[in-house]
Amino acid sequence: RDEPGGSDCTGKEGYCQVITRNGNRLEVDGNLTMATASALYGSALQLQGATSLVVDLARVEAVDSSAVSLLLSWLREAQRSKVTLCFAHVPENLLSLAKLYGIADALPLCQAE
Repeated sequence: RDEPGGSDCTGKEGYCQVITRNGNRLEVDGNLTMATASALYGSALQLQGATSLVVDLARVEAVDSSAVSLLLSWLREAQRSKVTLCFAHVPENLLSLAKLYGIADALPLCQAE
């Protein structure tokens, strides 16, 4: 693993959200909820020098509607920077929320690896 990414350690919940860069892959670990997502906007995506990026959500434990907003924000940021972005191992409950909000087709899912 190259470099640590964004993190949000919240003492009151005793919880730490971590994003780790591993080559062209960002691995998200923990919850994507209102309690953690706000700290992950912007620099957490780590686009410097990237032409393509995989956001791996395999270790995401819990999500709420803020996770959908966060993924859309990352997608817009990548498009502005001309970086190809896709999401891998998207949890079923996150896909269900995206379908509920009518934006599931807007989320680029990575092809099976």
